[in-house]
Amino acid sequence: MDHDRGIPVGEFSPDGPAMRLRALAGLAAVRRALHGSSSWRARIFEIIEFGHGGSRASRVFDSVIISLILLNIAAFVAETVPSLSAAYGSYFTAFEVLSVAIFTVEYALRLWTAVEVPFLKSFPPWKARLKFALRPALLIDLAAILPFYIAMLVTIDLRVLRALRLLRFFKLSRYSPAMHTLLRVLVNERRSLIGAGLLLLTVVLFASTGIYYIEGHAQPESFGSVPDAAWWAIATLTTVGYGDVAPITSLGKTFGSIVMVTGLCILALPVAIISAGFAQELARRDFVVTWSLMSRIPLFAELDARSVEKIMPLLHAHNLPPNLEVQSEGAAGRAMYFIASGQVVHHLASGDRIYAKGDFFGVSEMLELEQMQGSFVTASKCRLLKLHSEDFHRLEVASPEIGSHLRCKTRKKDAAEATSKA
Repeated sequence: MDHDRGIPVGEFSPDGPAMRLRALAGLAAVRRALHGSSSWRARIFEIIEFGHGGSRASRVFDSVIISLILLNIAAFVAETVPSLSAAYGSYFTAFEVLSVAIFTVEYALRLWTAVEVPFLKSFPPWKARLKFALRPALLIDLAAILPFYIAMLVTIDLRVLRALRLLRFFKLSRYSPAMHTLLRVLVNERRSLIGAGLLLLTVVLFASTGIYYIEGHAQPESFGSVPDAAWWAIATLTTVGYGDVAPITSLGKTFGSIVMVTGLCILALPVAIISAGFAQELARRDFVVTWSLMSRIPLFAELDARSVEKIMPLLHAHNLPPNLEVQSEGAAGRAMYFIASGQVVHHLASGDRIYAKGDFFGVSEMLELEQMQGSFVTASKCRLLKLHSEDFHRLEVASPEIGSHLRCKTRKKDAAEATSKA
């Protein structure tokens, strides 16, 4: 007994019931705080990364960021006009600070919510955020704000860093399907484009050397060396023809004509590569396939980031209207379908079955080379991801673990459906 207060001492001992109750209450409070933090993080992730216009909050967020990007580009252009810069320089500076603050908060929120990405949940939080930060979209976000902070830390003249604000324009690729498609084409065709670039470099070298030997004695000030002659070669191969330097000998003019025709053929090559790749990509996709979209499908959400990166380029993405037959009864199973949004009805003699967002169908028929039992018809506007059998088998050879995962999930799904029918 505490004689000064008249309270049993055991109540406040480390093992006393009061102290245990307080410890349990404190632990419960911590759990509630962590759960609340996780809920907020998941909700923010849905708005900024997962939603992409799926909810009103997501649409407002996307609209604000897109508007801010466009205003930043307009402000940068206007700031280069001396009269506008002198009259409104302080406003441009204030707008720049505000924009960087908003973009910084956006970048920080994307990193904070990276642990909510289904494909990264198997990693520790720090590793998940690091992997997410190394994605191209996040690197662009970082490049959009980094020049501002570098200019604050370094005292030398860094006016060139201000021009890097134009990188913010590439932030639109997250919201523009066309730009996203173009960037994907450049990445997919990089080997072909590098080959075309090396070919162009070879032709420039030969053209510069040829005109140097032909015109060097007649115009030493313009063709006195191969590097000097390279300017003429580039202007001629690109058919720009500034006219500041031109051959004057008969042999030089003949050689120049050959270079002009060669330039038309060489420069058409990268244009054709990009055009063909862009057309092929548009034929594959009616919309952009992103991590956010694929994470809506539980079958994909259970995979890791590397596996998803392998599957993503193989998927054909389609926006389909209601009442459209996706697979007809008796047709050969040549593809599997994943529902990103909307509903698909499976019409069977025994009754109809509805497939909703996250479901998949046509897998068993594709794997077993069977005919479709019943027909699949869209019940609403749908977003479907389609994986052809050829692409699946190619993927299965390159990554057996992915093929095994899809086959295992299909067997479980078929067993569950058989049980429900029974």
